[in-house]
This record gives sequence, C-alpha cells and structure tokens, in this order.
Amino acid sequence: MLGSTHGTLTTHFRARVEACGETPRTAVHSTTAPDAEGADPAAAVDVSGRPLHADVPDLDRFFHPESVAVIGASDSEGRPNTGITRQLIAWAERVGARLHPVHPTRTTVFGLDCHASVADLPEQVDLAVLLVADPLPVIEELAESKVKFAVAFASGFAETGDAGAAAQARLAAAVQRSGLRLLGPNTNLNAFEEFRDDLDGPAIALITQSGHQGRPVYTLQELGIRLSHWAPTGNEADLETSDFISYFAEQPEVGAIACYVEGLKDGRSFLLAADRAARAGVPVVAVKVGRTETGARMAASHTGKLTGADRVVDAAMRQFGVIRVDGLDELQDTAALLARARKPLADGVVVYSISGGTGAHFSDLATEAGLSLPTLGQAKQDELHQWIPEYLNVANPVDNGGHPVGDWRGRKIIDAILADPAVGVLICPITGPFPPMSDKLAQDLVDAAEESDKLICVIWGSPVGTEDAYRTTLLGSSRVATFRTFGNCITAVRAYLGHHRFTAAYRSPFDDAPRTPSPSYRKAQALMRPGQQLSEHAAKQLLRAYGIRVPREQLVTSAAAAVRAAGLVGYPVVMKASGPQLAHKTELGLVKVGLTSASQIRDAYRELTDIARFENIPLDGVLVCQMVEKGVEMVVGVTQDDLFGPTVTVGLGGVLVEILNDTTVRVPPFGEDQARAMLGELRGHALLEGVRGAPPADVEALVEVILRVQRMALELGGELAELDINPLMVLPRGQGAVALDALAICR
Repeated sequence: MLGSTHGTLTTHFRARVEACGETPRTAVHSTTAPDAEGADPAAAVDVSGRPLHADVPDLDRFFHPESVAVIGASDSEGRPNTGITRQLIAWAERVGARLHPVHPTRTTVFGLDCHASVADLPEQVDLAVLLVADPLPVIEELAESKVKFAVAFASGFAETGDAGAAAQARLAAAVQRSGLRLLGPNTNLNAFEEFRDDLDGPAIALITQSGHQGRPVYTLQELGIRLSHWAPTGNEADLETSDFISYFAEQPEVGAIACYVEGLKDGRSFLLAADRAARAGVPVVAVKVGRTETGARMAASHTGKLTGADRVVDAAMRQFGVIRVDGLDELQDTAALLARARKPLADGVVVYSISGGTGAHFSDLATEAGLSLPTLGQAKQDELHQWIPEYLNVANPVDNGGHPVGDWRGRKIIDAILADPAVGVLICPITGPFPPMSDKLAQDLVDAAEESDKLICVIWGSPVGTEDAYRTTLLGSSRVATFRTFGNCITAVRAYLGHHRFTAAYRSPFDDAPRTPSPSYRKAQALMRPGQQLSEHAAKQLLRAYGIRVPREQLVTSAAAAVRAAGLVGYPVVMKASGPQLAHKTELGLVKVGLTSASQIRDAYRELTDIARFENIPLDGVLVCQMVEKGVEMVVGVTQDDLFGPTVTVGLGGVLVEILNDTTVRVPPFGEDQARAMLGELRGHALLEGVRGAPPADVEALVEVILRVQRMALELGGELAELDINPLMVLPRGQGAVALDALAICR
C-alpha cells in the first residue's frame, strides 16, 4: 500500500499535475458533457437513437446534505431502526446537516423533535432515509415535499425472484414519476460511514453492490490511504453504478474509483460513465462478478441484475479503460497505487533485490505479465559495479549481493538506477525481514522516493507484518507503494502503466459515432425481412450494400442457367443451395466445390435440389459462385447482447471458429485502433502475418471490413438480430478480403 505522511501528498499531487501541463480537476455539476457539435448535449444521440453523453446527477446534496429526514426513526432499545437512527444522527453531525426524525407515534427520538409525517417536516429536506418495510407509499409523499434524494434499505425486491422484480419495477416507476433520486432498495449504511479527515492527497471513491465486499478498501484508511465516498448501490432501482462513476470522475479529490459490481443495470450507461472517467483521466478499477454460471446465478439472487455475457463485459471494460481485477486484495492494492502514484516518466521496470534468486523469480513473473524489463546499458552497469561486486548481475534484475544495502552504498545504487531515463518503476522485493539490513534498505527506498519523480514499489514478504520497517518506515511513506505479494504488485504496476498509456492516447469513440444514417442503410433496409433469416444470396446483398466485397456469383433456378452462370463467373466455381432456412449447408451436402465443367455443373444442380427436396428445405435458387482459394479464413459477425446491444465479433473462421473458438469482441462504437487491437488479441493472429512461406494477409482490408460491419451493427441494431460472415477470406496483402458466406437473421 501507499502510506501517508499527513499534509505532504496534496502538494505532491498538484506538483505532478502541473508538471504534466494539466490543470487539477475541479468539481463539475453540469448534467452532461459538452456536445462536440455545439448542440444541446442532452439531445446528442447516435444513429440508433442512443445517447452519446453520460447523464451526471448532481450528488453533492446526497453526500453533503443540509437537512436529512429519517422516516421510521426509533430510539427504542433492541430495535434495528434504533441503531440505524443513532448512526445517522452521528453522520449528520459530521457533515453539518440538520436531522429530522419522522414517526407517526413519537414526539421525540434521541432528544430530537419527531414529526408525524413527511408533510409535517419544518423544512424542505435534501435527503430522506427510509427505515420502512415498504418504501413505495412514502415516495409520493416525498415528491410532494420536493425531497431531492431518498435511500431505501428494504429488501424483498428483484433479488428474490419474479414477484420481487415486479415490486421493484413499481418502485422504479414511482421514483421516475416523483422526480427524486433513489439509492436502493436492498442497500445499507455504507454511504454514512465515518471517513478519516486527517489524510491528504488523492482519494479512492468506492462503489459496491454488496457492502461487505467494500470493507477491505474501506479499511485502507488504517494504512494511510484516503477514502472520500462510498456508494452502496444495492438493487439500483434508480441510481446505479454508472451514475456514481460519472459523478466521482468529476470530483477533484478523487484519484481512483474502486468498484465491486455484481451486475450492470444498463450497458450503455456504463460505457458512457467509463468514457467520462477516461476523458478525465480517472482510473476505474473493478471486480466484476459473473465469470462463471455459478457466479452469475449468485449475483442475480443478491441484486437482481443481469451479469451480462462475461466476455462482452470484459471486452467493454477493456475497450473503455476500466481495469478489471479478480480479488478484493487486488482491488485495494491497484486502486491505492493508481490513486496516489505520479504519472510515469517511462515504462521500463527495474527489479532490485539482495538475492539473485529473488530477482530472477520476480522478473520471470513480471515479464510473463507483460511488464517491460529493459536491459540496463553498459555504462549504467559499470556505474553500478562501483558498489556491487563484478561477479553479480546488474543488467536487470539488479542483484546487490546483500552487503551494500547495509551501508552508504545502498542509497547510491538506488539513485543510480532511478537516474536511468529508461526506468520508470523500481521494484524491490524484500522476501523477509533481516534487521538491520532490511531496516536500512527500507529507509533508503523511502528517502529516495521522496526525492524522485519515479515510482518505487516494495514487496514486504513477511507474513507477520508487525515489523517496524514495514509498519512505520514503509507504510509511513506517502511515496512508496508497499505490497504483501508478488502477484498484487505486478497486477497493480501493470494497471498503472497501462492506464497512463491508455489515457494518453484516448479519444472517445462517442465523438465520432455516426449520428445520421448512411446511404448504405437505406439500401439495406429494403433487404430486411422482420423476424426472418435471409438466404445467403440476400445476406450477401446486405453486405454489398455496405461496401463489403463478395465473390462474383449468380442465383439460378435451372441447370441450364447454372451452366451459363458458370461461364460468366469463370471456372472453377462453387455451387451452393440458397434459401432462408439454411444455416449449415456443408453438413447437409448442399455445397459443391471446385466444379470445372458444364456436366459437373448440371450434376451438381440436380444433386443440390434433390437434397433440398428430400430434406423439405425451401430454396430461392442455387448460387454459382467464384471460387476463392488462397487466403486466411476469418469470421466477422454481429450479435445482440442483453446489456450492451449490438456487439461485433472477430476471429479465426472456417471450421476453426468452432474448434478453437479463437474470437474477440467489441461494443460499438469503436475506432480503427480497437479494430486492430482485436486482431492482436487472437491467439492465431500470426496467421495474418504469414507463416510457413505464406504471404502476409491484407490486414488493412480486414480492418476495413470490421469497421463496415460495425457501421451495420450501429445502423441496423434494432433490425438485425445476428450477422455471421464465415468465412471472410483475407487475401494476400493488397488484394482485399472477400465474404465467401454470410448468414443474417432479422429481428
């Protein structure tokens, strides 16, 4: 963890921002981001009518109300509401709010005047906390009193099944009519926790759907890490994770947003919120439940949310810079580092240890995780050998042999490593305490960190954690990031370097999202058949409308016409049955390849139509197609995700798509950079570069097809249930790509 020495890190943070030519963020309370075209931002929508900017609720009065009403307040000992009321009174005092108990049968609660109903409140309140089993009847009363925010603790809603989901839908509808904003139901008191006010510097803002899962991050305060907010979103009948991400991204004190997410209420809202955070350069670190069917079921029972197809959720997070981690320990370590560390000056990582074994072990893990461990130049190695024996390796990892850390040489070594312009991060694993050398090493690292703009990380491997070098020296530093495990350090450093690379190059895809239909869309609309699967011929016409190349081909309805078509297309040809109910033609024997004569054409036509007649498959004809042989078979497609809507999939095609399932996915809109990144994520991407003497494939043409399919997904998202181009034959460089087969299903 990064510790804190009080009163020092705010200056460091401002210095870091100013040194980078940036201005520290200030709170923004507009409801949407400015529209790139100067139009009303609230009206900015893409070609499918979906918003292009995040709605940002002004939550200042939620977290810092001037007045609070507690509906159902109690001071009767032994009652659950009594403990909650007591905690809310203490919280209101801390934030400077006036608290008004509300209960129909009490005149006072804990010495405060109690009011019989919401209508009897002496002033308009900012926040109402509902300690009632059924919050629905209270919502209309709150609306009449113009209450801005409400919190509902009650459970028994969407997390319990269909009946609870219906009750939650009624509650959500009432909230929408009322104009107030609701946190919950099925939430808790985490928003009203006590946060330490003696810690400085950028803070972590926390969002959780399960309160207990946020406890590890909350307790970071005991290690000197500042927390500014905690939003326990519960079932999200109204306010959701996305609302809080958008709000926290605009708060000047927030250095990172940590999330525990069981399910997303709305995929589009999440992407817009992540986009807002990426624009602001605020890292979002998330644990997202639902990687397995078991986890997805448990998440649904807990919050009543869609967990979403996990590979789509994972891709969407990666696409918009959300850092996904697996464990709560990784969440706290990664969020703490990202919140507090300065912007890196270089990507190079140097591993420095007193043991060659330790350095080699850590370097293996770090390199495998994708961190860059540059070999130090000969001049730098010669410099280090002034203090380190010649027989020890100092190329990276740097092995000092132990003894130099115990005297004046230790600090010289650290300073020399940090002075190398290729080094952005120094990592020192201390696998166990060995006083006094470990104490001296820890102090040297802390002192060097105070004088350097580069990140120093320490892994303190002792399982005890009571050593003075750890508790006082390392955790007392505002500049050293201290971890307890190799894995968490590597995860956090990789996220730290990746986040800054991402934000430095980030351009919001929503800025370039199409807002009006293209001429291709008008052509395509005429081809759509609601609720039906298109024949291959019709599906290829759809592709052609969007400028995607298909083979020369003709649809025929007689053997004689097939022979004439073959002459026009050019031998050899492929013949395929074409009909609206055909999805797997090869398995049914409805594809004939490599036909080179008129007699073969006539025989193939007769065989194809006989099979279709026997299988009772209606045809619109037989396709006589140009035969395209040499290239890399890929698949490009569109599917509909319950959370995010249309998604684009790319992978190795032909039979490999079913055998290897080597595919990757993105959520539109995205740009050329993401299309290229998709190809890099494929295990078989080397096939596109040319292997075993094969020429490199036309990657430029493949990227162009991906972007054109994305345009189809955006424009036809409401009408196109599924599109599958398989195989898309990517020809050698400069020769393009051809869609050999296509399946399209209309909604």
